[in-house]
Amino acid sequence: MEDRSDAARRTRPTSGELPVTESVTAVPVASARGAYPVLVGRGLLARLPTIVREHAPAHRYAVISDDTVAELYGRAATGVLQRAGAAARLFTFPAGEASKTRDAWARISDEMLAWGMGRDGVVVAVGGGVTGDLAGFVAATYLRGVPIVQVPTSLLAMVDASVGGKTAVDVPAGKNLVGAFHPPRVVISDPDAIATLPAEEVAQGLAEALKHGAVLDRAYLEALVRDAPALRAGEPERVRRVVVRSVEIKARVVADDEHEAGFRQILNFGHTVGHALEAASGYTLRHGLAVAAGMIVEANIGERLGVTESGTSDALRRAAEAIGLGRLSPQAVEGTAWLAFLTSDKKSRGGAARYVLLRRVGQVDSRAGWTHEVPDAVVRASAAAVGLCGDRSA
Repeated sequence: MEDRSDAARRTRPTSGELPVTESVTAVPVASARGAYPVLVGRGLLARLPTIVREHAPAHRYAVISDDTVAELYGRAATGVLQRAGAAARLFTFPAGEASKTRDAWARISDEMLAWGMGRDGVVVAVGGGVTGDLAGFVAATYLRGVPIVQVPTSLLAMVDASVGGKTAVDVPAGKNLVGAFHPPRVVISDPDAIATLPAEEVAQGLAEALKHGAVLDRAYLEALVRDAPALRAGEPERVRRVVVRSVEIKARVVADDEHEAGFRQILNFGHTVGHALEAASGYTLRHGLAVAAGMIVEANIGERLGVTESGTSDALRRAAEAIGLGRLSPQAVEGTAWLAFLTSDKKSRGGAARYVLLRRVGQVDSRAGWTHEVPDAVVRASAAAVGLCGDRSA
């Protein structure tokens, strides 16, 4: 797997930036509100006060974590800020996608108001993708917007969710349908945090890394498969390289299309089907597993339409299995109920679902735009072919 950190180490830091050392790689992400760095390095959590003061000085810091991560990192992050002289308070919510709701957003916002945090405050999101989305939406809307610092502690959040400025909550109609674009001041990714995660949780994050390889970098996808055993074991240096490469890929896409008007839509590969599966399961289905299934179905759709190179869906299935994501059984969702959620996806246009289709692994088909409307019969046939909808002989 290519390691781009050497070039970053040679970069002369400008005033106001954290110097890049052998243990820290800084990947800049462009934004209309100003570029921000994604810092990746072991031991960064211990340096939280220094980094936060540098990039997001504030009168008060609202640290937001779910109740599981709060015990692992949230209380420690709050304590280290307090010991450094900052006014900081921890706000928690029950762990899990089911908590990413308007009710949770309202409760946390009300608690922050009762604490007296003003517009000179900063939100610090410590946790996985759910925390980043929820805390990000709180920050985007609190007093019409306050800064946020993203401190991802899951691989999924490090490689994807914490970068790009998307924030949202789920609603009954579907996932991430109420939200805002609100880029962070800085992202602080410490690979040592992955050591506390079980292999199954690491695999969820690797699904998003696979997606990055599937749409833009075939060699990266192949390296993920090759290094899967070490990655699932949480080997810090391998994890660091994955985080850096995925962030580089996402930064390139976000710089071109921050608000998802065109090119950034490629990062939704596998998510039209994946989000429908999650919604139909009542958000009990894990995101990585749903996205992996979505990529396989959507690659099969492309093959049926003559857009995608034959064998691509099988290659993605093998890759998903290699990183620890087994096949999604039809029992994981209610029969074909998930199909009804396809048209409520945020990428839908004119009431029709739209899909990102590959030409081959590492290349998206863009000859008729970045997303495509697909006949329902083709979607059903592809879902059946991979065992998600009726008879596999379709």
